[in-house]
Amino acid sequence: MIQSVDRAIRILKALGERPGRLGVSDLSKRLGLAKGTVHGLLRTLQDHGLVEQHADSDKYQLGPELLQIGNSYLDLNELRSRGLAWSELLATRVGEAVRVGVPHGDAMLVIHHVFRPDSSLQILEVGALLPLHATALGKAVLAYLEPADVDELVADGLPKLTGRTHVTSAALRRELAAVRDRGYAVEREEAVLGEGGLAAPIFDRTSAPVGAIGVAGPRERVLRKAREATVAAAVLEAARGISRDLGAPRWPGG
Repeated sequence: MIQSVDRAIRILKALGERPGRLGVSDLSKRLGLAKGTVHGLLRTLQDHGLVEQHADSDKYQLGPELLQIGNSYLDLNELRSRGLAWSELLATRVGEAVRVGVPHGDAMLVIHHVFRPDSSLQILEVGALLPLHATALGKAVLAYLEPADVDELVADGLPKLTGRTHVTSAALRRELAAVRDRGYAVEREEAVLGEGGLAAPIFDRTSAPVGAIGVAGPRERVLRKAREATVAAAVLEAARGISRDLGAPRWPGG
């Protein structure tokens, strides 16, 4: 491992972990590095546009060049490109926001987000990390991973985000079994109070779960008994369609 590269990456991750800016002293304490080392790395990163310094506070934040790099990743992501049309169709059919995500560590990385088709104020969620164990997107993928992967996730400890979050091994495994039985995952205020969602897994040409597509919104609207079956059918159709476009020989869900 090249030490200077490792330290620079740790600085970028620290700046991206939470909103707000960090100064040299903040980063030095957080990363256990000398202030001079941190300052030198920040100046190099700044020269490349990867960080920028706020004029009034002298603190640092992530720079615009990272957005360009991130967009390049999205442009080359096959799952995202295959899911664009399906996501738009799904949002139109169910009248809800649609998210497409891929597993990233113990979370789901949102790689595409379609706004709810109305005039309400909404925030783009591309780049957001959603917990695997507490969201429909996450559980849709987690249900089809190897048991050892689930064991590792549970062993690390699951954060209880709301009173409805499944944090024990038994509770999570029951939930994942239900996902496999019906083919889609349901989120009932497990990550955010008041929010609900449905999602289904996406498989690639090797039949591996590589992502998920789902809808999210107020629980009372998305999971209304008279509506859940209709929304689930549309989500399943989109997941199967993207999987087929990725070359999946079959759709193992459900």
